[in-house]
Amino acid sequence: MRKLALLCALVALAGAGCAKKTAERAPSIAVFITGIIADSPSYAHVAAGVTAAVDEYNATRADGQKASLYVMEAGTNQAEWATKLTALAATGEYDVIISSNPSLPGLGEQVGRQFPDAKFIFLDAAAEGNPQMYTVSYNQRDQAYISGYMAGLFSRTHKVGLIAAQEYPIMNNILYPYFAKGAADAAPGTTADFRVVGNWYDASKGAEIARAMSDAGIDMILPICGGASQGVIATAREKGMHIVWFDENGFRNAPGVIVSCCMTKHELAAKETTLAYLAGETPWGTVRSVGFRDGYVSYFDDDPAYIETVPQDIRDKMAALVAALRSGELVLPQQLND
Repeated sequence: MRKLALLCALVALAGAGCAKKTAERAPSIAVFITGIIADSPSYAHVAAGVTAAVDEYNATRADGQKASLYVMEAGTNQAEWATKLTALAATGEYDVIISSNPSLPGLGEQVGRQFPDAKFIFLDAAAEGNPQMYTVSYNQRDQAYISGYMAGLFSRTHKVGLIAAQEYPIMNNILYPYFAKGAADAAPGTTADFRVVGNWYDASKGAEIARAMSDAGIDMILPICGGASQGVIATAREKGMHIVWFDENGFRNAPGVIVSCCMTKHELAAKETTLAYLAGETPWGTVRSVGFRDGYVSYFDDDPAYIETVPQDIRDKMAALVAALRSGELVLPQQLND
């Protein structure tokens, strides 16, 4: 009897230990914001999407296995992102680090080599073959082409420009080339300039580059440069230029100056991707591409500022283009010939 009692006690202790170990393994998620949430609606959407997913997951848990969430703002100094991402991974406290920026897969590769157990989910990025990483890429061919097409239709000088925060594969191989193609297809003979700020925050440099573009005869700009876009807007107002906006409904930022907006639905992507992770369904090492046909990219053609600023004939042409992309009647090539 004493042996039986001892065995039962050991089993009970083992069960308690297992229960404690399981509780300790409740999901732990970190969101790494490459900027400041208050200054970037797109990053705010990422944080909101992950938070909504965690809240939804936790509401269904009756066993105490509630996920924890930590949101870290890494600031606008890109030189510090690698150090801060490394420090976050080094804690070992988080099962996955979720972020959003096209430049992050490269940093994730570096950090992952130091911490083989680290896992990363990067939105608005593309990388395949790394089992520590999963990425979600928006169909930015469509997005860039639409922005270029609008710039080409609206330009009076047939000269348009893209101001980038930095160069990276998606920028060099997709965003700029398809923006240039869209402008040229809308108005044959339209040329597209390309210039780089060097970071995601320098509004003064953004204003300086936009001024140089204006001096070169460019009257339409697509800024993809984070906080530096505020300098671009200021120069556009000063010089009578116009802007096509990326990743957000930005009409309220500069009514009459911003003439079109494409938006990627960061919050939806962040929520769905996080829920999939919490369900154990993340396909590590792959990239998922989503776009207009999936409901992850939209063009704001019903905003009052758009209707007031853009002539009807141009709005009609843009509506036809968006409809063709959405239905699949128009499918852009995966690569453009040099």
